[in-house]
Amino acid sequence: MWGILKNRFKQGYRTCRYPEEKPVLPERFRGRPVLKNIQASPDGMDPSKDATNALSLKNSLEVDAGKLLFNEDILHAMPPGSLAYSTDYRMAVSKREDLILKENEIKLASALGQKMKKLFGRSLKLREVCAGSCNGCDLEIQALGNVVFDLSRFGIQFVASPRHADGLMITGPVTKNMELALMKTYEAVPEPKIVIAVGACAISGGPFYGSPEVKDGVDGLIPVDLYVPGCPPHPFTILDGLLRLLGRLEDNGS
Repeated sequence: MWGILKNRFKQGYRTCRYPEEKPVLPERFRGRPVLKNIQASPDGMDPSKDATNALSLKNSLEVDAGKLLFNEDILHAMPPGSLAYSTDYRMAVSKREDLILKENEIKLASALGQKMKKLFGRSLKLREVCAGSCNGCDLEIQALGNVVFDLSRFGIQFVASPRHADGLMITGPVTKNMELALMKTYEAVPEPKIVIAVGACAISGGPFYGSPEVKDGVDGLIPVDLYVPGCPPHPFTILDGLLRLLGRLEDNGS
């Protein structure tokens, strides 16, 4: 026992001081994409290497962060040097179209309306639903409850029953086997309620995009209030989106 207490004393304060102090992430972290050659030529693109159709080239290069898997493969599908990953973890948005990056600008999530903020601003209860995910996003969500992130200090907690929840946090592309379960869970949450789609699968289907066995994400089934991109998203990305939704962060992230 004394050994445990001694080691714990040596470790010191482990909980991050976010949002008072901005987190410092390693250079290898793959955060918000940065377009470096917007006026790219279509000759330099290889659509066969873009499995999720995250890229488009109309008048200028566009990247759909809601479809992006944040891997190296996408870099080989684009003209050399036209895209890089930054260490910016801030990517959660309120509208699906805001995830389509055109000129390195992103409209981060806005706060709920005054009525919803009054209800959920200080205490938010969420029911997490895994709608066919690989569990990568679910593990990052679980990490929010550890001593480093300590989600409950913000008044945000996960509950076992949708009837005790203020909203849903959904992962996975919504498989056929989970569609009915998701809809029933959504209906069981009392009004008013919010919905959070976490990860590329929940937003767009991710690597399963176009498969007849999935619904390509939550959109079209139930209304979504917060989109958190990533494969999987970092806990800071999820936490940043939640705090913006609750009106506790107001910087624009540009």
